[in-house]
Amino acid sequence: MFQYFDRVSEILREVERHEHQAIQKSINLLTEANLQKRSIFIFGASHAGILTEELYYRAGGMLTINPIFGRELMLDRQPITFTSKMERMDGYGHALAQTVNFKEDDVLILHSVSGRNSVTIDMALEAQRKGVKIIALTNVDYSKSVTSRHASKKRLFELADIVIDNHGDIGDGCCVIEGIEQKVGPSSTVIGATILNTIIVETTKKMIAKGINYPPIFYSANLDGGDQLNRELFEQYKDVIHYQL
Repeated sequence: MFQYFDRVSEILREVERHEHQAIQKSINLLTEANLQKRSIFIFGASHAGILTEELYYRAGGMLTINPIFGRELMLDRQPITFTSKMERMDGYGHALAQTVNFKEDDVLILHSVSGRNSVTIDMALEAQRKGVKIIALTNVDYSKSVTSRHASKKRLFELADIVIDNHGDIGDGCCVIEGIEQKVGPSSTVIGATILNTIIVETTKKMIAKGINYPPIFYSANLDGGDQLNRELFEQYKDVIHYQL
């Protein structure tokens, strides 16, 4: 009935069919990171950063997901075009990465649809230098169709240990509407959120199967007792949590 519903459903089926192996590798990596008390981080610039917010501090989400926020990349920055300038600037991502306590064998999830902008490449290179495992959520066809804006000429999919392709259309809009050249309805947020929440759910299942009775999953703070349960879990996993409750 609705074009966007139909197209997103089609893309999700493509992701499930073609990215199963990469998603499973990511599940395994996050499971081991939690079991071995390694830190897990996530970063994206501008709209890509919506998925950082998606995984951070919410009921049913994972306590051990640490967000990386760049103030100059947030969508409340004015003028909004300033965020585009900052994500293309060589060096900003490097400086931002240096504020993060990366350690060898930690995990960093990087979300960039085009995979071409300097801030994400800087972040990947700095994390890579410190021995961090990188999961890239990107659009491989889109990224291959453009050049890197980073001095290294690298794109995100060329730097990651695990690459998950979101299978969206080049340019992100996914619905063709007669009378307008530009495709309408970006798909990367809903597809990316589905992929990442799938990883969280399956990671939790694996941890329970390995005998972890209290995996690091947030209880709703709006339910009675939720705050206390979250504080108890936070105390258990505090060595790999880099934010304050």
